[in-house]
Amino acid sequence: GSVELLISSDADGAIQRAGRFRVENGSSGENTDYAPGTWHRTDVHLENPEYHTRWYFKYFLGKVHQNYLGTDAEKNPFFLSVVLSDQNNQRIPQYHSILWRKTGTQKICLPYSPTKTLSVKSILSAMSLDKFEKSPREIFHPEIQKDLLVLEEQEGSVNFKFGVLYAKDGQLTDDEMFSNETGSESFQRFLHLLGDTITLKGWSGYRGGLDTKNDTTGTCSIYTVFQGHEIMFHVSTMLPYSRENKQQVERKRHIGNDIVTIIFQEGEDSSPAFKPSMIRSHFTHIFALVRYNKQNDSYRLKIFSEESVPLFGPPLPSPPVFTNHQEFRDFVLVKLINGEKATLETPTFSQKRQRTLDMLIRSLYQDMSPDLHKGNVSQKFLHPSHALKLKTTVKGDTTTNLATAGFCKKEPWESQSFCSNFPHEVVCADSWGQSLLVSTDAGILLIDDGQPSVPVFDKTLQIKQMNVLEALDLLIARTDKGKDSRVLVFRLSAIQKAIETKKMIRSKYDCRENKLERTKGCHLYAINTHHGSELRIVVAIRNKLLLVTKKYNSLNILTSTSLLSSPESPVEEFQYIREICLSDPPVVMTLVDGPTGDSDNMICVAYRHQFDLVSESTGESYRLHHVETNRVNFVAAIDVYEDGEAGLFLCYNYVCQYRKVYPFSGGSPLIQPSAYDFHFSWNQVPYAVVCAFPYVLAFTTDSIEIRLVVNGNLVHTAVVPELQLVASRSDIYFKATAAVSGSFDSTSKEMSSKSSPQTLTAYEKPEFPLPSLEGEVPCKNLYKIPLSNLVGRSIERPLKSPLAHKVITTTTLSGFTSLPVTHSLSLSRMEIKEIASRTRKELLGLLDESVPKTECPQKLKNVSRRQSDPKQGAVRSSSSDR
Repeated sequence: GSVELLISSDADGAIQRAGRFRVENGSSGENTDYAPGTWHRTDVHLENPEYHTRWYFKYFLGKVHQNYLGTDAEKNPFFLSVVLSDQNNQRIPQYHSILWRKTGTQKICLPYSPTKTLSVKSILSAMSLDKFEKSPREIFHPEIQKDLLVLEEQEGSVNFKFGVLYAKDGQLTDDEMFSNETGSESFQRFLHLLGDTITLKGWSGYRGGLDTKNDTTGTCSIYTVFQGHEIMFHVSTMLPYSRENKQQVERKRHIGNDIVTIIFQEGEDSSPAFKPSMIRSHFTHIFALVRYNKQNDSYRLKIFSEESVPLFGPPLPSPPVFTNHQEFRDFVLVKLINGEKATLETPTFSQKRQRTLDMLIRSLYQDMSPDLHKGNVSQKFLHPSHALKLKTTVKGDTTTNLATAGFCKKEPWESQSFCSNFPHEVVCADSWGQSLLVSTDAGILLIDDGQPSVPVFDKTLQIKQMNVLEALDLLIARTDKGKDSRVLVFRLSAIQKAIETKKMIRSKYDCRENKLERTKGCHLYAINTHHGSELRIVVAIRNKLLLVTKKYNSLNILTSTSLLSSPESPVEEFQYIREICLSDPPVVMTLVDGPTGDSDNMICVAYRHQFDLVSESTGESYRLHHVETNRVNFVAAIDVYEDGEAGLFLCYNYVCQYRKVYPFSGGSPLIQPSAYDFHFSWNQVPYAVVCAFPYVLAFTTDSIEIRLVVNGNLVHTAVVPELQLVASRSDIYFKATAAVSGSFDSTSKEMSSKSSPQTLTAYEKPEFPLPSLEGEVPCKNLYKIPLSNLVGRSIERPLKSPLAHKVITTTTLSGFTSLPVTHSLSLSRMEIKEIASRTRKELLGLLDESVPKTECPQKLKNVSRRQSDPKQGAVRSSSSDR
C-alpha cells in the first residue's frame, strides 16, 4: 500500500510522534471504463456489532444467572458468568458463558442437555483454562451485575463522535481549515445527509463531549442514530470561532481528539490533495476525505488509516464514486464505525484498555471476596437486574438493537428453499450444475429444485465423500466399509447417459471397473481444488499417503468423438506417483499449491496435537502449528492464496488460526511467525468451515456464524435449528428445519430457574416450546445459499483477468439432451481468487498519485502489523469434505 510519513509536533514545534498512513483509494486507474454506482453491494456490514458482542447485557441482565470468581495458576483473578437461555427464541436451549480476564473477554456457547452434567470446571476447560490457584466460587451479591456491565463496556464503543472538518480549495494547513467560519452550500448538503441539526442546550441524548447547558461549544450540532448507534459529529464550522486565536484551539480540542475525522474538501480532483500530515494530531488515526462533484452530483471517498490500525471493511468501490447519496451515507457511516472499532485494537488503545480491565478485575475481586455468600439469589439478584437493564437502555449506553427487534434488510447469506420435506439422511453431497448429487441412506440421488429426485446408485453403494468435477467430466467418490473402502472414479457423461436412457440403477457390483488401484482401506482423500494442468489426489490409508495424478489438457473441450472413444471407466487415466508415510493417520488433509506447481506442492495434515506440512515431492514433514490444549477436535484446514503465496485457515475447537505459508526455500517451506498471522475464536465449536470471499462461515449444530476473511470479525450469527451442511464447493447447501433469514430477533426468552453453588445442572428443566406435537418428526428441508449472493457484489465488478465465463455442453448422444458441464470449480474459484486479491489491495491501499514520490519513499507491498492484526485471504477454495 501507499505509506507516507506523518509528523506531529507540539505547540513549540517539537516532534511528538511520527506515524505512517496507508491509503485506500478504491481501484482508480484500473478498469474505469464503466459507470460508477451501477453494481449492487452485499458486503457493507458493521463488524462485531453490539447485538452480537454485548452478551452480558443481552443474555444475562433481567434473568437469573450465575457468576463465579477464581484465580488462575499465575494468581490472576477471573470471573465467569453463565446463563441458560433460548437462542433467539428458536427453541434451542444453550449455555452462554463469558470468561472475564485481564487480557479480555472470551465468549462461548455450550449445548444444553437435561441428562449430561455440566460443571464450572468443564466450561473453563472448554475456554482452555484448566489450572487454578483457587477453584471458582459462586457470587450471590446482586451488585456484581453492575460491575460486570462496566467490564463489558471496556470492550468497545457503543456511541461515537466523529470530527467533520471543512477545507476550502487550496487550503493546505490545519490552521487554514479550522479558521473557516462557514461552509459552502455543498458542505451544508453533506451535513444534512449525515444527520439532523439539533440544539445543544437542553439536549438529552448522546452529547459526544459537547456542552448541553451553557452553549460553550456552540449552539447546534449534527446528530444521528445509525443501526442503533448514536453518533455526534464535531463540525468545525459549528464549533466556537475566535478571530484572535488563529489556531482555533477550541475547535481543535474536539476534532483533534476524535479517532476518526471526515475532511470535506472543496475543489476539483486535480486540486492539491489532502494529506494526513496537514493535521497536527497524535490522536486521530483515520481520515475520510470526501469530495463533491457538481457535474454528476456524486461523492468521491478516500480513506487514510494509521498503519497500526487493523484492516477493516467494507472495501471502497472501484472507482470510489457514489451517485446514490443514501448508499454513500450508509457506506461512510459503516466504514467509520468499523474504523474506530479497529483502532481500539491498536497497541495505543489496547494496552490502555488491558491495564484498565486488569485494574477493574483486581478491584472487583477484592471487593467481592468477603461477600461471596451474601444475598438471596431468587429475589435480591433478579430485581436489580431488571432495573439495571432498563437504566442502561434509557441512558443510551446500549444500542437500540439490543432493546428492540433490530433492523431488517436483505443479507447475502439469506437462503432459498431447494427441496421441501427431504425424508432421507444425508451422508455427503456435491453440486452438479444447478442440481445436487446426494449420498443418502436410500442410495445416491440427483436432486433438482422443484423436481422429483432421480436415483443414480442404489443403497448398496455407500459413498462417504465425493467431488463432482464438471470440467473434467469426473465424479470422484470414497466408499467406506473398513478394509473394503475404495476410491472410485466415474465419468459424469456416462452417469448422465444412464439417467437419460433410464437404464437400471447401478449398484456397487457394477462399479468394479471404477476402483482406483492401491486405494483399498482408505479412510480419507483430498484433491487440489484449483487444478490448472494436473488433477492431484492424495489418499490416506491409515498413516500412509498415496499421491495419484491425472494428466489432462485444460484447453481440451469435450466433443462427441472424445466421448464415444473414451471408455466408460476413467481409471486408466490415473497414475500412481509415490507413497508417503506419516507418524499417525491424518484426521484432516488439504492440498496446498506451490507458486510454481513443479516440486513445491504441499499437503497439510492434522493429527495428534498438530498441523504439519508435507512435501509432495520429498515426503518431508514440517511442523506448521502445535495445539496447546488437552483435547483437540480438528475441523478443517482451508487453503487460501494471494499473489501466488499460500495461506491456511487452521480450524480446531473454538479456534481459527491463519498461517502464512511462504514458498519453498532450499527445499523446505519457510514456516515461522509472521505479521500476517492472526487468530480468532468462534462462539460455538463448528463441525465445518466454508470460505466464500469475503466471508468465512462456521457451521454448528444450530447456527451459522459469519465472519470476514480479512480480519475474522463477526458480522452475523444466523440461528438455524438442526443444521447439517450438505455441500459447499460452489453454492452452499444445507439441511435444516428452518431457513436462514436476514432479519435479527434480539430478544431472548425469559426463563425461571434456580441457582446452585456447586453445579449448573441444578437448573430446573427450562420450559422451551416443543418444536412439534408429541411423536411428530419435524420436517427437514434442503436450502441453498447462492455463491453469487455472497460474492455477487464483487463478481459484478470487472475482473482484471483473461478468464471468461464458459459453459461446456457435451454433444447430444443418441437423442438425449445433456446437462451443461460448467467450470463451476475452476473458473469460479479463479475469479474469487482474483476478487479477493484485489479487495485486499484496496484495503491496504494503492499508490496515491497525488502524493509526491519524495514523500512516499517506499511503495510497500506488505504493511507490517502486530501479531493480532487482521489479514488477507485471497480465497480460492471453499471447504471440501472433511
